Amino acid sequence: MSVDGPVLVLTCADDPTSDVVLAELNNRGVPVFRCDPADVLTGRLEVSAHFGTSGARSYLRTDARTVDLSSVRSVYYRRPSSYLAPTTMSERDGRFAKEQAKHGMAGIVASVRGRWVNHIWRAVEAEFKPTQLIAAREAGFVVPPTIITNRVDDVRDFTKEQGSIVYKPLQNTDLAGSDGTAAAIWVDEVEASKLDAGLGLTLHLFQRRVDKVADLRVTVIGNEIFSVRLESPHIDWRRDYDQVRYSVVDTPVDIAAQCRRYLDKFGLLFGAFDFGLTGDGSWVWYECNTGGQWHWLELETGLPMTAALADLLEITR
Repeated sequence: MSVDGPVLVLTCADDPTSDVVLAELNNRGVPVFRCDPADVLTGRLEVSAHFGTSGARSYLRTDARTVDLSSVRSVYYRRPSSYLAPTTMSERDGRFAKEQAKHGMAGIVASVRGRWVNHIWRAVEAEFKPTQLIAAREAGFVVPPTIITNRVDDVRDFTKEQGSIVYKPLQNTDLAGSDGTAAAIWVDEVEASKLDAGLGLTLHLFQRRVDKVADLRVTVIGNEIFSVRLESPHIDWRRDYDQVRYSVVDTPVDIAAQCRRYLDKFGLLFGAFDFGLTGDGSWVWYECNTGGQWHWLELETGLPMTAALADLLEITR
């Protein structure tokens, strides 16, 4: 690790959030090397990693520049693309190439020393909803009763116990509608009577609906915590951003401590936490996204989030 070396930014080409961080780092005179690890399959990224008695030496090269990974001061791991095999390959060869690239690149970049926001392995561990639910309860958050199942009868029993329930995807998946446009599955209320045997084909997450008056997004960036109240007519405020109203709020001391305990459990420096705010003032935990969006909140509220993230990546001592 070099405190004068570049910041390595691992993300896809279309990532406006990374763009603003890179612009801030450039304004500070901090060198940056940006690439998408999946480009190793397109020829836009060349890699050489040497191992042996003389130690390890790894280099990444794009058309614009080359980086020695031993010189990297910090890593911003944002939203790399999925590994896709070249369409010119057969299905068998493509599957082989994809797996070789994925495992090789992950191992090479994961060996980079220095500060990560967030480290690839830590981010993967914290991605799974069941793991999150356990960690959230251990951190002290109020967690809604939740069931993950493929049994219709168990969901119906859960509804009898909890009353109104909602469905949440276990993982955000790239989906497309019949016209080819991007589609999304929103958090929404579920009528157990309408569930059928098709539920048994995979796992589903159901949760007691929180009787909320607003939503809260708490973004933790290193030692900085930024909390924003979001008011929307929808259960899932993401359904229509134009109807969301934003206001900056103070983070309760207990919530701040719980957020830090949660991130410390996974070894994370960044987390985007979602909560529901109930009428009695309780903050009910929903989830934590280790690569969550945050820049739009800065645009809406003026909170200095870009600067906080640039500080974290620039100052590694």
